[in-house]
Formats: sequence, structure tokens, C-alpha cells
Amino acid sequence: MCGIAGYIGSHTIDPRRIDVCLGAMQHRGPDASNQYHHSLAPDHHVYLLHTRLSIIDIDPRADQPFKIGPHVLTFNGELYDYLERKRKLQAGGTTFRTDSDTEVLLQQLIHHGIGGLDECEGMWAFALYDERAGSLLLCRDRFGEKPLYLFETDGGLFFGSEIKFIKALLDRPLQINFDHLYRYMVNGYKALYKTGAGFFCGVKEVEPGTALTFTRSGAIHHERYWQPVFGNQDDLSFDDVVSQVRDGLIRSMRLRLRADVPLAFLMSGGVDSNALISIAKRVLDYDVHGFTIVDHDKRYDEQAMVEHAVKQLGIRHTTIHIDTTDFLGRLRQLILQHDAPVYTISYYAQWLLMQSIAAHGYRISISGTGADELFTGYYDHHNQYLYEVRDDSDLYNESIAAWRRHIQPIVRNPHLANAEAFIHEPKMREHIFFDADAFAEFLIQPWHEPFTEQRYCDGLLRNRMLNELFHEAVPPILHEDDHNAMSQSIENRSPFLDRELFDLSQRIPTRHLISNGYAKAVLRQAMRGIVPDRILDERRKVGFNASINSFIDFTDDEVRSAILDDSPIFDHVRREKIESLLTQNPLPNSKSKFLFYFLSSKMFVEEFGG
Repeated sequence: MCGIAGYIGSHTIDPRRIDVCLGAMQHRGPDASNQYHHSLAPDHHVYLLHTRLSIIDIDPRADQPFKIGPHVLTFNGELYDYLERKRKLQAGGTTFRTDSDTEVLLQQLIHHGIGGLDECEGMWAFALYDERAGSLLLCRDRFGEKPLYLFETDGGLFFGSEIKFIKALLDRPLQINFDHLYRYMVNGYKALYKTGAGFFCGVKEVEPGTALTFTRSGAIHHERYWQPVFGNQDDLSFDDVVSQVRDGLIRSMRLRLRADVPLAFLMSGGVDSNALISIAKRVLDYDVHGFTIVDHDKRYDEQAMVEHAVKQLGIRHTTIHIDTTDFLGRLRQLILQHDAPVYTISYYAQWLLMQSIAAHGYRISISGTGADELFTGYYDHHNQYLYEVRDDSDLYNESIAAWRRHIQPIVRNPHLANAEAFIHEPKMREHIFFDADAFAEFLIQPWHEPFTEQRYCDGLLRNRMLNELFHEAVPPILHEDDHNAMSQSIENRSPFLDRELFDLSQRIPTRHLISNGYAKAVLRQAMRGIVPDRILDERRKVGFNASINSFIDFTDDEVRSAILDDSPIFDHVRREKIESLLTQNPLPNSKSKFLFYFLSSKMFVEEFGG
């Protein structure tokens, strides 16, 4: 896990800008710092920058940029199955000089091209330069776990793991994209990855599962190296699916425990994190250390469930209580780190968790990102499941009775209070951009963007889950996971985001996904006997959540002053509407989220608007 940055184009870059950029990259790679420059012609220059967080083969021989013949690689990520790929390459006569996954990835690309990534399991963002052809290949992993930003100019292309690296090389400010900021404030974080836009004008991301080749002539070629198959469900029994998911998740976890440094686990009271922790402890005999942040807001407090799991599993555990010290100042610091508003208050809390993990000496964290989108998990999935089974009278009657008994009492979104919401209106999506019209009234300029989604397959539930995976829920989570972890020089791994596990999830018959009011029915049963029963039998979904009221007292005069003080944000947002919002106590959940979106946007504009 590392930081990467670079440039290809007709200009040279001042060495002082290179030094500034490498300095800005240190948190992503504190163990080594190197650069590479190649000029194929007076008007053709390539710069590759790398800072290293040593995880596999920590010897300096594996430092980057890594060169074999005319091929030079700067790589951020992990090739989890590098041992398998290495053995296959060695069988064909390839020799290696390190024990690193970096060298394996480069040899795989040299021998098999971009198509060779189809065999690989991992997460990555990399730049591969061919000195003979003068071409630069930029590539990102299947699910977008590792970021890779781009900025094109008349003279060439800048790229980097973070936007601040591009700014350092470019040596000029970037303009805020206020349309995207409005999108965030009005429609929320689930709207941020639907259009390809970002918070700065002209800055784009390499799309997940995609490779871009920049030729010497300046042409750009796009290639998708992964084409997932959707909606091809097998006629598998529930028991067959359970067995395959159990084996698949154990295999994924085994691969992701590979490291030459110790790992820590993000731990909640839910099924997702406890599935990974329990596999590591009970199946793979790993010495697990779990980390939990505790919010005493009863809506988000899972301490009793966590303590039960810790006791049953016999693992080491550290509890971090929410720290309200200098919340506003530290939130501003995190916004500067992210080069963006912080998407939700939960990821401020997660940042505190990452600080504790780093303080305990860990270089890797394990999180449960992606389980909800592969196996179901959100409350609207229950309503959508009822739509899917509506023509099977026995299953439908059983399922709606379970929904009324177990889900109706705990769901809070009013759009989901009707079990048959999607049966009556399959296109209903108001529960996602909740209260968006009301929040748009806070803006000085009219702004509206309707909800849109991609069509991946015919099934309502499965198509929703795929939109959440590729556009709505997982991309913002991965952005926050990566930036929070790397701010503390930690690599974050997500075992549910595994290519084989994804393929398997797409073959599960929809009827198996929810049972007796339990989302993740397949995953729960797959983990029976591994995860403590009390965890598996809990229906209430908390997720990794926190309340803004746990961090900040909006009745405090100093806080109100900090929020309402003169700011360029009030060229875009009506101050009197914010002032009125602060008089409401307690705030409804949607309004408290909006208030955080506003506060985060305000600080973002103040830091990056000039």
C-alpha cells in the first residue's frame, strides 16, 4: 500500500514541485520515497512518484518505481494471490529477485498484458510505463478500492492517489465544482458517484475495472478488463449456496491475511465484521485484535453485542469512546486530508478509530464493506424482496408476516413503513434522496437533480443492490475507508469485495436472500457455527453509524457562531435557513444529516475556494 503520482506530457516539472509532492505523499508511504523521470524526446516526459508503506517483502529491494527492462511500475495496493501467480509464472521460466507482490504484478503484465489481470485477485491503482513505446497505462481495481485521480491539461496528464498530489505537481489551485457540492448537500453522499463529476472542476477518476493507455502521440485508449455477469442465477438449493458462500468467504479471508506486518479488525456488533473476525480467529487461527468506537446514542450503541462477541471468540479488543475535543478544528483537518467534504459523520468517527489502530502499531485494517450489497442488508431490501416473491403466494405470505413482525417495528424511514411500497410503485426511490426538495430550498440558486440508476438486470432487488455496489453506497464508503486509513499510514482491506465472491453472489437465487425477516439469510447460515449465534440472530441493523449530536452541541453559542460566521458558503446557502435549523432541537435524522453536509461543505469552501 502506497502513494503514487505522476505526469506524462510535453513539459518538464520543476524539481521543487516534485519534492513538494513527495512530501505531501508521506502519510501514504512513510517507509520509502522515490521518483523516476524519462524523456523519450524533448517534448515527451514521464514522471513516476512513489512513497511506500511496506506490507509484503519489506526489504528496500521491493521499493518502487519498480523496473524490469523497459517496463516501470508505480503501484498502490495489494495482489493478494501473488504467491499463486508467482508459481505459475515461475513454471513458465520467469525468475524473480524479490518476494514482493509488486514484482509479480509487473511480470504478470509483461507476460500477459492487461488481460492478465483477469487472473489476479487484489486491489490496485497503478501506472505502468513502457520506455520503448513511450506509453503510460493507468489502471484501477474492479471495485475501486484504490483511488486514482486524473487531471488533463493542454500539455499532458497529471495523476495521483489523492487530489493534493496533482495540485502539488500542477502548482496552482483547482476550481471548486459547486454543482457537485450542491449535489452533495441536497441529495446526499449516495448521489456523488452517479455522474463522474467530482468536487474540483476537471478532476476525474479512473473508473473501476478500467485501464487507460496514453500513447506517445497523445491518444487515449479505454479498455475494460473486467466484465461482470449480472442476473445469471443458478438453480441452487439454499444449502448449496450456503456451503459455497462459506468456502468463498474463508478463501477470501485467507488471502487477505497475507502480510509481513500485523493486521487489526474494525469491529461492530453486526454480522459483517464478526463474520470476518470469527473466520480469522476460529477457522484460520489468527490472533485477532478488534477495534470498536462506542457511541452512547441508543440508536447506534452496539456495545453489548460487541462485548458478547469478544467474550465468545476470546479475542483482544480495544474500545474507543467518542472524543468531542476540538470537533470543529479536527473536522476541518480531515476535510483537508480528504480534499473533499467528509461524506458522513460516521467517517469522522471512523477516523478516530483509525488513529487508535495506528497508535497500537498496526499497518493494516480489515473492514466489512460490501456485504450488504452482495447479500442484502438495508431495510429497503426487505420491501424489494416482497416485490420479487409476490407471485409465490406461500413464500409471499410467509415473508410479509415476518416483515410485519420483525421489520416494521424497527424501520424509521417513512417511505419504507409500507411493506408493499414497491408492489404498488416499483420505481419509488424517495427513500434514497430523502427530503431533497426541502434541502434544495436552502440554496440561493435553484438546483434539482432527479434520482437515476443503471439497469444491470431485470430483478428490482438485484438491480438495486448492483447500483448500491457500483454507484451509491460502496464507492463513497471506499473513498472514506481509503482516505481515513491512509491518513494514518494504514492499508484497509475489504474481504467481501472479492471477484469470486461477487460472481457467486450473482448466482444466488433471489428467493434465498431473505428469510423469516432476516436479511443476509445466506451469509448468516454460512457463518452458523463460526460466528456467535447471538450476533447472527440479531435483526436490527445499525451499521457503522454515529450521531452528530454525540460530537457537537448546537445550542452552544460558540458552536452556533462558528457555523453562522461570515463565510463564502453563504454566497450559495441561505444563512437564515441554517440559523432557523439550529433552533430545532432535537433535529429529525434527515435534517441532522443535512446540517453535517452543510458544515462539511462550509469548511471545504473556506479551505479550497480561494
